[in-house]
Parts: sequence; C-alpha cells; structure tokens
Amino acid sequence: MANNTLNYKALFPVLFTYVVMGFVDIVGVSTGYAQRDFDLSPETAQLIPSMVFIWFFFLSIPIGILQHNYGKRKLLLTGIALTGIGMFIPFIVYTYITLLGSFILLGVGNTIIQVASNPLLKDVVSDKKFASFMSLSQFIKALSSLFGPIIVTYMVSLFGDWKLVFLVYGIISILTGIGLGLTSIEESESMVKASFSSSIKLLKDPFVLSMVLAIFLIVGLDVGMNTNIQNLLVERFGVSLENASLGISIYFTSLMISRFGGAMLLSKIDNYKFLLWSALSTVLFLVFLIFSPNPTFTKVSIFLIGLSSGNLFPLVFSLTISQIPNRANEISGLMIMAVVGGAVIPPLMGILNSAFGILASFGLLVLSALYVFSVYFIFQKKNRSYK
Repeated sequence: MANNTLNYKALFPVLFTYVVMGFVDIVGVSTGYAQRDFDLSPETAQLIPSMVFIWFFFLSIPIGILQHNYGKRKLLLTGIALTGIGMFIPFIVYTYITLLGSFILLGVGNTIIQVASNPLLKDVVSDKKFASFMSLSQFIKALSSLFGPIIVTYMVSLFGDWKLVFLVYGIISILTGIGLGLTSIEESESMVKASFSSSIKLLKDPFVLSMVLAIFLIVGLDVGMNTNIQNLLVERFGVSLENASLGISIYFTSLMISRFGGAMLLSKIDNYKFLLWSALSTVLFLVFLIFSPNPTFTKVSIFLIGLSSGNLFPLVFSLTISQIPNRANEISGLMIMAVVGGAVIPPLMGILNSAFGILASFGLLVLSALYVFSVYFIFQKKNRSYK
C-alpha cells in the first residue's frame, strides 16, 4: 500500500539514528591509535575493522527475518542499545581484547541499524519523498563519520585522551534510543520476506553475483581508505598520528560533499554514465595517491578519492534493484551481506603492507576500483539483452 503521508513527529528520531550509524567509521581512527598503544603489527591492527564488518555477512538475512516477525522499530532500538554498550567498554577498560569486544558489539549493532533504519524511514515519509530522504539520511551518516576524527583530535588536545570519543558516542546512543523509544510509529508489513534459500539461489545468476562482488569491493575500498590513511601519512611522510587523523576527516568531508551533490545530480543525469566516470576517476585518483610526492598532494588525492567514490555504493545498489525489481528483498539482503568486504580488504592490505610496504597495500584498492569500473560494461550488456 502506498504511503502518502509524512510523519513529522517520527521523522527526526528516525533520521537521528543515522548519526549512530555513522559511529561505525570511528574504526579508522581507532585502528591507528590501537596499533600505537598496543604495539600491534599491521595484520593484527587490521583485525579491528574485521571485527566490525564481518557481521554484515552472517547477520543481515537473519535480522531481516527477525525484523519481519518483531518489527523494525524494536530491532532498531536493539541495534542502538548494542552500539551504546560497545562504546562504553573501552572507556571503562582499555585493552586490545576489550577494544575488539567493543567493536564486535558496534558491528552487530550497526548491522541491525543498517537493516532496520531504511525500511523504518520509508514508513514515516511519503513514497514520493522517500528517495530524497534516503539521500538526506546518507548525508547525515557522512556528517557523523566526518566528526569522529575531529572529536578525537579535540579530546587529545584538550584532555590528552582519545578514548573520550567513546564516552561521547555512548551518551549520544542512549539519547537517540530514548528519543526513538518514546516515538510512536505505525509500521507497514511486508507481504514477501526474503529467505536464505531464495537469496543464495540468486547468486547463481552471473549478473547478480557480479553486482554483489562490486558492493563487496566498494565497501572494502571505503573501509580500506578509512583505516589506512593514518598509516600512509605516518609511514611515508613522518606525520604525527594526531595530524594524520585529520586526513581521515578530509576523506569524510569529501564523501559528505559527494553524497550531497549526488542526491541532487542523480535525478537529472544518466546514472550509468555517472557510475562510469565516478569509478574511472576513483582509479585515477588512487594512482595519484600512490605516487604522491608530499603530504599536501596526498591530502588532495584523499579528498578527490572521496569525492569520486562517494556515490558508488548507492549507484550500484539502486541500478541493480532496478534491473530485477521483483527480487528486491533478496537482492537487498545479499547487498548488505556484501558489506563484509569491509572486514576482508583491510586485513589483506595489512598483509601486503607487511610484505611489500604501504604503497603495495593501496594497489589492492586500485584493483578494486578497476573492477567497479568494469561493472558499467556489465550493466550495458544486461541492458542490451533486453532489447
């Protein structure tokens, strides 16, 4: 049934959950500080983002099934609660093990939030405005991600303790949960739910498999950039860890600008061409980053990578759904499962870093972007098959 109303009272509490969703990107700054604080090898340090993103693979479809049975709002509140608990742990007890435990809870909580938030947002806005509010929600998430490294830098300069960011995040999680818990939302019921068997069988379709792999690599590229910007600036140019953390803020600033601009442009230009040029630009700017001669050029390259890659995920996601709209539930589940790329690519980068150096690890991101570039031609082949 079409939704033609806008629930203003519920809109703000639901949109604010995307602030909590953005907390997951603090893993980038945390990886650098944990590596320094516990004298970790690159491989061991990159286990931290793995503890966050591995849960997208195992839990996305089960959470979708639970959501169908118990409701989106209840599941979303559960995700926010787990995030809040995870954020308080390293502030209370700071060891490598407790930090891993913290990010496990953050990963599980974020998986639940990602699965539940978009359908719940759809229940509080009209169908005609859903796309624009989706863009707004991603902008809010990017804004939240942007402020993470800034908060860390502020806490270090003012109090000498970067871990205070976890206290800030924990308090915001509590307030967000209270706001959503006190909000009444009339939820729509899905007439068709995805199952394990129906989703897995879709992977036999070469087109679907190639798009799921694209999402896997896009998320891996994003998390790989987030968690290795500090290493790049520190190892290549001897920049301090605090100064290197600002490189992550530059990256998230460009992502925010990219997604805000994409929300306006995607409704006016050819989405396939947008995908083509975005992916190609990402490849070129990654190459610039690898051959950068100084910190300034490196930071410019980081900004340009975020600007060019910011819309790759929504482009591939939406274009795939539009190709097979009658299997949207299963494809959405598979796409969210593919976010596990954020748990696989960073450890591989850590291995390459140890064996061949930091620049070799960024070569893996170039290969990932090249594959996403090839996806444009897969779409074109699929479109020609319909004619």
